[in-house]
Amino acid sequence: MIVALDHVQLAAPPGTEDTLRAFYIDVLGLTEIPKPPVLAARGGAWFATADGSVQIHVGVEDPFVPAKKAHPAVRVRGIRGYAEEIAAKGAEVVWDDNLPGHDRFYSFDPVGNRIEFLEPRA
Repeated sequence: MIVALDHVQLAAPPGTEDTLRAFYIDVLGLTEIPKPPVLAARGGAWFATADGSVQIHVGVEDPFVPAKKAHPAVRVRGIRGYAEEIAAKGAEVVWDDNLPGHDRFYSFDPVGNRIEFLEPRA
């Protein structure tokens, strides 16, 4: 029986960790969490919410091609304010009203990975 989603894995080209840190930490407000040493040697970085309940792991892939359709979907509170906040920090915000009962938008990390943000309407 499935009880929770532990993390989502995205990919990035080698050498982009600092650029990704700037996005996931400074723009999205996540915290970098340590990778186990054997995995840290491979590059990439792991990020999480303050309580650790949402994790995004970014691993190195060579050659790298960002997924065009695949993406994590992150549930947020105060979606309009959050969208304004990350847009003010330079992130693209693309609103999409095709999911009934939800407000949602997409953004893209610096290497082109799409991330969905959504909030159910009351």
